[in-house]
Amino acid sequence: MSLSSILSADAIDNAIKECQAPDSFCPKKFFQSCGLSKKSPADVKKAFAILDNDASGFIEEEELKFFLQRFSPGARVLTAAETKAFLSAADDDSDGKIGADEFQSLVLA
Repeated sequence: MSLSSILSADAIDNAIKECQAPDSFCPKKFFQSCGLSKKSPADVKKAFAILDNDASGFIEEEELKFFLQRFSPGARVLTAAETKAFLSAADDDSDGKIGADEFQSLVLA
């Protein structure tokens, strides 16, 4: 399954274009632009499973670097600052990784 089975390709492309410049990525804005914030909790869980590249049940910092590439293979990697800010915004229990519930809370907030 790919994210384009949940989100429209045009919405993904537009969201990626909005954060092309280094240090311009904002998770909340990205989720709104790509349409994920308007999806059902079940769809957000499906998206999480796709983004959890190693199927560990968590999105770790290393996976976050390549977050945009999971949406579009040609997208850039997140900068170290963006990765840390994303983790900080979503990691409610401070365990250094993002669980499915934390991800859903950030996306649907």
